[in-house]
Amino acid sequence: MDLFTMDEDQPTTQHKLLADRMRPQQLDEYIGQEHIVGEGKLLRRAIEGDQVSSILFYGPPGCGKTTLAHIISQSTQAQFVRLNAVETSVKDVREVIETAKTNKVLYGRKTILFLDEVHRFNTSRQDALLPAVEQGIIIFIGATTENPFHHVNGALLSRSTLFQLEPLSAKHAKIAMERAIVNEQRGLGFMKLNVDEDALEHLAEMAGGDIRRALNALELAALTTSSAPDGSVHITVEVAQESIRKRTVRADTSTQFDVLSAFHKSIRGSSDAALYWFLYAVEKLGMDPMTFLRRLIVACSEDIGLANPQAMVQAVTAMDAYHKIGFPEAKYNIAQAILFAVESPKSNATAVAIGKATSMIDQVGITEVPMHLRDTHYKGADKLGHKGYQYPHDYPNHYVKQQYLPDQIANATIYEASDQGMEDKIRQNQERRSRSK
Repeated sequence: MDLFTMDEDQPTTQHKLLADRMRPQQLDEYIGQEHIVGEGKLLRRAIEGDQVSSILFYGPPGCGKTTLAHIISQSTQAQFVRLNAVETSVKDVREVIETAKTNKVLYGRKTILFLDEVHRFNTSRQDALLPAVEQGIIIFIGATTENPFHHVNGALLSRSTLFQLEPLSAKHAKIAMERAIVNEQRGLGFMKLNVDEDALEHLAEMAGGDIRRALNALELAALTTSSAPDGSVHITVEVAQESIRKRTVRADTSTQFDVLSAFHKSIRGSSDAALYWFLYAVEKLGMDPMTFLRRLIVACSEDIGLANPQAMVQAVTAMDAYHKIGFPEAKYNIAQAILFAVESPKSNATAVAIGKATSMIDQVGITEVPMHLRDTHYKGADKLGHKGYQYPHDYPNHYVKQQYLPDQIANATIYEASDQGMEDKIRQNQERRSRSK
């Protein structure tokens, strides 16, 4: 069925929510995303010229992905079909493709398939789309809040132009509400509506850039506020506060990965940022503190290592405290471990050594353990040649130079200590050993 086409079961215009009534019908009404639909931009030219090719819209909820699809549906001469990935099967996709083939062959008419929430479409269902896209039977438009490089078939992604939409701001939400207040046909202009400026700003700010949420809150305030004797409705900031109580927070999978990445990277260089991202994620996005404790423990070896071994102790102790006393009490223990890690001297020598060792294992393949390192805890081991091992504690400084690695890489150096923190002493010890006979 055509996108947004009215049928008998759909509500009439007057029964639709304000956000649906005020949905832009053309690009000139569209709010935001000037970087892709501004004058002269590629997408704007394609829509205005009815030359849309396969595209993918990626951005947070409420940023205008579906609205752009709606505008395309109003601007094109092509058959426009909308499917939602949550409710769509492979059979549904194939039916659309077969109809598209008929329209193309018999009528020369293009078919545009808009697939909302494409990240919910599993691989097999995405694969069903691919041949039709490749052959030009359908023009694919997808919308997703999740990172498309994680959730969209690589072949399908490569055949689509990716447009990344940015989060909208309170300014955009305010513009949308101001339009709705004066629009008599689709908005609230039929009411004698008087909205205080601070009320409008509160609604816009609390909506967090989500225009739909801002308009729904405005409509709720307008319809539930008693009118004055002259029929006017006055919306104060107090009324606005009752109509929208909590700021919208984005917490989709991609956002969580991004915040976790920011946290780990901040451990390498900023106590302020590392602490901020941890508390923001846990207290605003509702993420599990254990996610950050696990990442902190990894960072203590990956980015600090032997430059300050106590960082690992602090992190593991914080995890133990979290298990024993729970959150939010354990936030102090976790914060302490985070700050200790960030302020510690840094070394990635452990991570580099792991990389070198892994590379050598792949290059060398199957290796034999040198004879003098083999197990001798059984009678007759010496007859097999398992002898010659030199016991380090029998030598000065409890060290003796001998071969420990396989023959193929006998002289390789895998771990090179840095000159940071406690690891500098290890480096000095390595240098002394290299000079010993």
